[in-house]
Amino acid sequence: MSAAATEDWDALDAELDRWTAAGRTATFWWRDDDAVDDTPALGRLAEAADAAPIGLAVIPAGATEALAARLAAQPGWTCLQHGFRHANHAPPGEKKAEFGAHRAVADMLGDLAHGRRLLEPLFGRRFLPMLVPPWNRIAAELAAALSRAGYRGLSAFGDKALPAPGLIRLDCHCDPVDWHGTRGFIGVQAALAPLLHHLCARRSGDTPDRPTGLLTHHLAMDDATWRFCAMLRQRTALHTAARWVAPAAAIAAADALNTEADRIEE
Repeated sequence: MSAAATEDWDALDAELDRWTAAGRTATFWWRDDDAVDDTPALGRLAEAADAAPIGLAVIPAGATEALAARLAAQPGWTCLQHGFRHANHAPPGEKKAEFGAHRAVADMLGDLAHGRRLLEPLFGRRFLPMLVPPWNRIAAELAAALSRAGYRGLSAFGDKALPAPGLIRLDCHCDPVDWHGTRGFIGVQAALAPLLHHLCARRSGDTPDRPTGLLTHHLAMDDATWRFCAMLRQRTALHTAARWVAPAAAIAAADALNTEADRIEE
């Protein structure tokens, strides 16, 4: 490991030390996108995660029984709903979106209901009604309707300000893939920077104290990206102020905090 990379990892240790000094624990969560079938890459994901819980964002229209069997065999893995077909409905020239402001909300809710009907019997108790919109984009009108449609959570990227009444937001903050360049590893410093920023903002109270999220794509990662993910898991496992949590646990904790806040206001 280069001296520069060592310094970057030391910065993570230093931030976690600040959590220790404050008598607090920094929670992390891991979301992996675009799952459809069981593949060798899922085995590599399990190896890198080293027993950390995974929220696997599954594309309903293509999900297989083999994927359900793989997930069932992995303790702590959860199925999240990754849209319906992961199909782009945005007009030419606009950013890709399956559930952007390009279609009627009723049509989008219909797609989501269809997808949920596919996932629930396939994954059983491992299915969590949390929507992960493809490309992390969702129309505000649809987000506002998700709770009434039976969803408990919404996960996108970067804590984007979007009203989602009745839902718990559980976003991701660190994506180690250079999607706008080489599509390889973005580098240790660039990958850790948003993670450190979110941890610091949580600790200082500048953002809600929700788990800091790692976003991966098991089908699109090179060796350097896998090494980064494994190292992040290893470094946090060695620190007493870090803990990886499952999405359902994060939602339950947020619900409990919201309930307590409501009691205080009363």
